[in-house]
Amino acid sequence: MRNGPLLAVNDLHVTFGRGERAVHAVRGASFEVAAGETVSLVGESGSGKSVSALSILRLLPSASTARSTGSVLFRGRELMSAPPAELRRIRGNRIAMVFQEPMTSLNPLHSIEKQVTEVMLVHKGLRPAAARRRAIELLERVGLPDPERRLGALPQELSGGQRQRVMIAMALANEPDLLIADEPTTSVDVTVEAQIIQLVKGLQAQLGMALLWITHDLAIVRKISDRVYVMHDGEIKESGTPTEIFERPRHPYTRHLLAAQPRGRSSASRPHAPTVMRVENLRVWFPVKAGLLRRTVDHVKAVDGVSLIIREGETVGVVGESGSGKTTLGLAMLRLIRSRGAIYFQDRDIAAMRASALRPLRCQMQVVFQDPFSSLSPRLTVAQIISEGLFAHGRATEVEQQVSDALLDVGLTPEMKDRYPHEFSGGQRQRIAIARALVLKPKFIVLDEPTSALDMSVQAQIIDLLRALQERHHVAYMLVTHDLKVVRALAHHIVVMRYGAIVEQGPADRVLDQPQEPYTRALMAAAFDLEASDPALVAT
Repeated sequence: MRNGPLLAVNDLHVTFGRGERAVHAVRGASFEVAAGETVSLVGESGSGKSVSALSILRLLPSASTARSTGSVLFRGRELMSAPPAELRRIRGNRIAMVFQEPMTSLNPLHSIEKQVTEVMLVHKGLRPAAARRRAIELLERVGLPDPERRLGALPQELSGGQRQRVMIAMALANEPDLLIADEPTTSVDVTVEAQIIQLVKGLQAQLGMALLWITHDLAIVRKISDRVYVMHDGEIKESGTPTEIFERPRHPYTRHLLAAQPRGRSSASRPHAPTVMRVENLRVWFPVKAGLLRRTVDHVKAVDGVSLIIREGETVGVVGESGSGKTTLGLAMLRLIRSRGAIYFQDRDIAAMRASALRPLRCQMQVVFQDPFSSLSPRLTVAQIISEGLFAHGRATEVEQQVSDALLDVGLTPEMKDRYPHEFSGGQRQRIAIARALVLKPKFIVLDEPTSALDMSVQAQIIDLLRALQERHHVAYMLVTHDLKVVRALAHHIVVMRYGAIVEQGPADRVLDQPQEPYTRALMAAAFDLEASDPALVAT
């Protein structure tokens, strides 16, 4: 076994539920990872790739809801029958995992320091001071700004991309033999994605660590993989080197994946269309308190003097790295967080409006959040989630038909309405979140990374859907994203943010093809993999 693969998964089967309602998530999957090798397991949402990864460490629900059969050998040792004590020694120590949704993996009640150092205290026996120093070093290496100050922060005080970087730091803390990365760059911006990939590959070379990369992003697969397994409907459809998969695909599903990319452009905007949303000199400053009396000593300027206009039927794409203030700007415009400055919705000043006066307008201003798992109540069915807004705003007529229509619009079936969020893949949950916003037929929607959790073919479907709805209903979108390929397909106007301020803005074609500012050029180079990009600039 010494000369065999580091990890060997053979004839893995995973079934959820029993009887007629049983779901066969994985059907006889087999794959291997050698020491020091990078293997990518690629497929669309619901293909079974994440379930396969969870099965390696036996992290699936109890046997009453999930049944697994097959073999998982790690260094020749069978993990499927390993006792709990042995699994605890392996988890987080010899095999580490980075999960797709960091907000559901990090404890919201514990500081970043406690959660990062816990891994080292448990498995390495480090003293607290040494573990703290190591935590700062790790957070620096994964690109978290001002890591020493961030140690005292709670997860909800960080952006989505920053939380993912904390998860990666935790996984790498004990220098594992195998790192399982389940969509680790889904919520980070393009420049940080490049940094994270470079970091993980550098550590892999230094430590001889093996890497099992689970993703739907074929661009990443092509860059990092030694071997690729293509998964669909719980089965491995094809495997080979990146050259074989990308240049000589054999299976029809592989060819389908390669052809799935966001396409098309939004129809021309109307420059004199009515203004839906307008903000002037908008500021969101968070106080920094210190001392025994917790006095304010400084401010984090999350949004600092931003002014922009969004017109009827127009999509304004707000781009920038994690922590640039994109999401905070959207929340402030919707009056979901406190801010200073002028906010006008359909020429009505809502900045100083009382909550009771603002409530009737809420149905016309909707939001789709980045993390669908944390924004969907686990206690409600899909039908209850989507119809909740209809009841709240007095539109509870033909509710069942409206719910069914909304599900069909986002590529789901009405038969799914009685299921719960945990029964869906990450991409399916995001479609449910979009349906919840669209069912009220709003005038303005903040789309906060609406496709970040979706595979490529579903991204294309959602983009087509959003374009069609915009053309039909003249709804205005504010698209908050780090994916510039999605921006190219959807946006009419682009706003580039950094450190809470607007760096550059203008028509989408001009900003994408002829960026004026060095920071914007760095974003474009990282997003579109330009050969002429300056590595030093991209790392800025």
